[in-house]
Amino acid sequence: MRNSSTALFLFGLIGLTAWDQGAPLYTVLSAAEPHSDGTAGATSSAQPAAMDSSDSNNEALLLTGTHRLVTDSLRSGEGYFSADGERLIYQSETDGANPFYQIYVMDLARGTSRKVSPGIGLTTCSWIHPTKDLVMFSSTHADPNALAKQAEEIAIRDSGIERPYGWDYDRHYDIYQADSNGANLVNLTKADGYDAEGSYSTDGRQILFASNREAYSRRLSQAEQKLFEDDAAYFMDLYLMDADGSNVRQLTQSPGYDGGPFFSPDNQKVVWRRFNPDGNSAEIWTMDVDGSNQRQLTADAMVSWGPYFHPSGDYIIYSSNILGHANFELFMIDPEGSGPAVRVTNTDGTDILPVFSPDGSKLAWSTTRTPDGTSQIHMGDWNHEKARELLGL
Repeated sequence: MRNSSTALFLFGLIGLTAWDQGAPLYTVLSAAEPHSDGTAGATSSAQPAAMDSSDSNNEALLLTGTHRLVTDSLRSGEGYFSADGERLIYQSETDGANPFYQIYVMDLARGTSRKVSPGIGLTTCSWIHPTKDLVMFSSTHADPNALAKQAEEIAIRDSGIERPYGWDYDRHYDIYQADSNGANLVNLTKADGYDAEGSYSTDGRQILFASNREAYSRRLSQAEQKLFEDDAAYFMDLYLMDADGSNVRQLTQSPGYDGGPFFSPDNQKVVWRRFNPDGNSAEIWTMDVDGSNQRQLTADAMVSWGPYFHPSGDYIIYSSNILGHANFELFMIDPEGSGPAVRVTNTDGTDILPVFSPDGSKLAWSTTRTPDGTSQIHMGDWNHEKARELLGL
């Protein structure tokens, strides 16, 4: 079953009982071999460079003053900075009637947070509009069965039954826009199916997102239906729309999960991770914003995902488990994949979902380097010049 690999969420691996990627973390349960379909859909290519997976001590050179940023959460993750660098929007699980993640905005100077999502259902993949007083996130609060699903989840957790966490590509996920305080919700995606993993362009005019809406929009063949029942992510592709939800166009049409897309600083490129159709491995890709020039940067036959551009555009940071299935570390690579990837972190714990501040001076990421092993957002000061030096730029 594909769900035994692709649909198992990374947080299940590290002891968490709920949450995304974006939506996007996935565990690989057995060694993955290279697959020829890893380059499906490429319109340009380069021989991906070998990764520097040595036991380096680059973290001490690249990151200083690392500290836990979210301290009032059972679990937290996937935080993104506002354009002025003064706020961070993230997802957090807290005590209460809803066991699922909700969306919060933190004032970084004060260290205070407020909830901006409805508080019902599941949420994931949030963002702060770069030029307007708005936020964006994906939510299932409109699902008529949302409260029942919350109660069911609480009952399962209270029962003590152990289970791997499987990311549910809930067809009720839609991307919403709201005022910065969470008021005046507007549904930007109204198609049936999973719509999530949204991110704004730096000018706020466009939104990238992932969706499996194709599987709900047409009649599937028997073979396709079997694939879909086995793994709803198989039909996930990347889409681009205007910030008001109009002018939707599809960017990728590759079998397997395309997801976690982000714009380059100049809005000309997209970086994302593509799972092979069998779901056993994922690689980092880039393409032009119109979907052309698709280019594979990594070829490790493991799980490389969560890529994010440095604001300079000089390099991309991402997470990979090339050092071991349960050992996700951060790495960085040049945007062409022309040189070897360089290891960034070497502290015990799972390090994922790295994000730079708008001025490139800080890095925030989700990590289990906590006393109780739960995932919490940490932040540190980033040495850009040392990063360039290590990459040979």
